[in-house]
Amino acid sequence: MSITPLKFTGISTYSSDFQKIVDRAVSIASMPIKQMQNQQSDLILKKQSLTALNGTLQTFAGTVKDLASMGDTHAISVSSSNTSKVTVQMTGNAAATSYTITDITSVARRASESTVAGFADKDTTHVDADGQLQLVIGTEKHNIDLASYGNNLNGLVEAINDLDAGVHASILNTGSGTEPYHLSLVAENTGSTTLQLRGTADDANTNVLTATNQGANAKFKLNGLQMEKSDNTISDSIEGITYNILDTTDADESIVIGLSTNRGTLATKLTAFVNAYNAAMGKVNSNIGENAGMLSGDSIIGTTQRALRSVANYTASSGTIKSLMDLGIELDKTGTMSFDSSKFYSLSSSKITAAFDFFGSATTGFGATFKTIDAISNAYTGTIAQQQAEIDRTDRRLTDQIATISGRIQIMQESLNTKLQLADGLLSQLQGQQTMLDSTIKSLETSTYGKN
Repeated sequence: MSITPLKFTGISTYSSDFQKIVDRAVSIASMPIKQMQNQQSDLILKKQSLTALNGTLQTFAGTVKDLASMGDTHAISVSSSNTSKVTVQMTGNAAATSYTITDITSVARRASESTVAGFADKDTTHVDADGQLQLVIGTEKHNIDLASYGNNLNGLVEAINDLDAGVHASILNTGSGTEPYHLSLVAENTGSTTLQLRGTADDANTNVLTATNQGANAKFKLNGLQMEKSDNTISDSIEGITYNILDTTDADESIVIGLSTNRGTLATKLTAFVNAYNAAMGKVNSNIGENAGMLSGDSIIGTTQRALRSVANYTASSGTIKSLMDLGIELDKTGTMSFDSSKFYSLSSSKITAAFDFFGSATTGFGATFKTIDAISNAYTGTIAQQQAEIDRTDRRLTDQIATISGRIQIMQESLNTKLQLADGLLSQLQGQQTMLDSTIKSLETSTYGKN
């Protein structure tokens, strides 16, 4: 915010001088404002530097969290040897092993039947002699009275759907013959079930529906054990995974569900960790030394530097993998971190397993170091967030002070302008009198001496 001096409008020959007085007074009074505006500019740059530092720290914290998560799951990946017939996905923690699915003789499907006989229309032809029917779904029986719905296809559809019994009724139009309209019933869920519509209650011989698609369960063998499920998506037979039965198998066909530790996934996570560490430490180093940035001398730099080093130097108290160095991660003399993938891939399977134990979880082992970085970078409670909040408070305080001083300057220059206007008026009068006096003297000289 800058103060624009009031434009002085005078009538004396000293008007320009009075304008300079106003400009000078405003300039001197505005000096504190310029100082505070410079402070605000520095605060903005400092906040931007803190934001950049925090971004790299949050990325780094995320890689630590990812490694902790892998400690929990041991980087288990799951696959199916034939995804056209069985698909699989991880849904929780599972151990590295394999399962065999054979003899898929049936895939779960919905019951779907329609009336054997058709009807001439949907709204006048009776569907039953007395309008009393019985819907059978598995072991459940539902008596239907069409008196309030209408003894026709439309009424029957509405009555069945109002039952909310797990089947959906609709009307099919074959488009041919004198009786093209049929009732269609489709179960909402897959699985083997009985689906009938009886003209006489409890008399199966009066069923008016087809019996060609009564639904089916999924039937197969899991590691030689006979399995039968009403749904093709199965999550309750193998802990930590869900698999989907899509198609039947051929004779002697086996489908293998494999769960294995993927060290390549761990290597990718370690590479991301190393890159994030170097990026975060790079931000720290850019604020140290001769060409340091806006955070030079700020305690947050030392705090962050110590936190990063504590994570890099974490050492476990037990196990065959005790440090990141055992996994091929090293720090050179400049503090730059690197990952020796050849050393990592040469580790035995037992050491890879030990590596997951080293990473622990979100609260144990190496994973617990996440808290060290999160204490600084957390978007709500972190040290940097608190420091940025303090910068915002300072900025608001400076803005208020600038507004107050600006108001005072405005009053000051209005008062000064008023006084100078009065002075200018008096000077103008004196100059007018002086002009008249000069003219009188010249006139007297002319009349007395006959010359100017």
